[in-house]
Amino acid sequence: MKINVEEGFETFTKEIENKFLQVKGTIPKWLSGTLVRNGPSKFHVEKEKYNHLFDGLAMLHKFSFENKKISYTNKFLRGHSFESSLKKGKIVYAEFATIPKFPLGHRIFLNATRHFTDNASVNVTKIGKSHIAMTETPPRLEFDLHTLDTLGPFHYDDKIRGHLTTAHPKFDYHNNQLINYITNFSMKSTYNIYTIKGGSIKRNILSSIPVKRPAYMHSFGMTKNYIILSEFPLFIDPFRLFLTGTPFIDNLFWKPEHGTTFLLIDKNSGKLVGNFKTEPFFAFHHVNAFEEKGNIILDMISYEDPSIIKSMYLDKLRGGNFSIPIPQMKRYCLDLNNNRITSHVLLKNSLEFPRINYRNYSTKSYNYIYGVNPHNSNGFPLRLVKFSINSSSCKYWYKENNLPGEPVFVPRPGSSKEDDGIIFSLVLDTIKQHSYLLILDGISFCEIARAYVPYAIPLGTHGEYFQ
Repeated sequence: MKINVEEGFETFTKEIENKFLQVKGTIPKWLSGTLVRNGPSKFHVEKEKYNHLFDGLAMLHKFSFENKKISYTNKFLRGHSFESSLKKGKIVYAEFATIPKFPLGHRIFLNATRHFTDNASVNVTKIGKSHIAMTETPPRLEFDLHTLDTLGPFHYDDKIRGHLTTAHPKFDYHNNQLINYITNFSMKSTYNIYTIKGGSIKRNILSSIPVKRPAYMHSFGMTKNYIILSEFPLFIDPFRLFLTGTPFIDNLFWKPEHGTTFLLIDKNSGKLVGNFKTEPFFAFHHVNAFEEKGNIILDMISYEDPSIIKSMYLDKLRGGNFSIPIPQMKRYCLDLNNNRITSHVLLKNSLEFPRINYRNYSTKSYNYIYGVNPHNSNGFPLRLVKFSINSSSCKYWYKENNLPGEPVFVPRPGSSKEDDGIIFSLVLDTIKQHSYLLILDGISFCEIARAYVPYAIPLGTHGEYFQ
């Protein structure tokens, strides 16, 4: 089925503040927080164009809930990348697949002196008392949750340095700490795993793992006692990156003969305690992980290779000339006693942007996963899905010519049922050319309300609900 997704990748620049939205249906009375969505919204600077979906300049979208009403605010993230590019009328900082039109020597200088983009278009989180926007380069931007004003660079209370990190930190509720890692490129590159105690902004190195060939890893796994780095054979050549001034994407090399390695780090001691080798595959997103009878169970959205990355070039997406690889949801079992690994497919016609009841089931045995799923298309996600691991069954939400974004699950306060809550998804109606916030019941997966935004918002990446 051919679909028109061009509207999802067009520049949107209008900014709105505290607009109450028209609501169809009933907003649950217990909703009293704020949903913040992140994603690219400006795909060109005057006559210069960004090449890839991961490159566009970031915009935040805020939906605030109080007394069954929804107010909406959206603003660009105004960091150095945004301000410098608009001031000069051209692209100034290198993004994932786009480089500025500077002489080679200038581009090499920017890389060597760690002049990273702060176009934090991937995700949002809270560290200490600060709300921050993130991408895979180290700079983070702080924003005001109430106004969405950009407050400037976020500074950790430490001197840890690196070149590549993730926009998917894990919060460890058992130990009240945030966990992430940052890769430092050098003659002997290292994966540096760090923790941040709740309420603090200081990173503490838990483990530093030397590596000959640093891999591109978009996220990682965590159980009660372990951290799992999934080292796919998609390796980065840091010296080529620094010395050629080419886009980051052109310095990723697929070497399937090396297979995929799961690195197992003890969360308490920081020691590397396991090294599990399996077949080559690629993944953006971990779903969940937990410990069971001497095994680590690790669920991931698995692709045969990293061709998904190059399918995200904007000219292909806008022209409809694309075929997006469809992943499988796979369960990997790491046998700690016998140092063996097995795997099997949980869901063949799989999903992306996986979300779970994270607050209550992260690092625990669980059943329900929410995501976006293709439907009679060339791989583009057209419907929302709720998947039950225990019954291997799915429930769907689908509306023709409507493009749903990442589902965010919010549990009902006080409930003991895993799926008792609501699902948020920002949906783009390509026919009426406007977006709306969809609210589904977590158990039935049926629509209970929607709030209309009078504009077409580009398709975003990730978001979080702040209580």
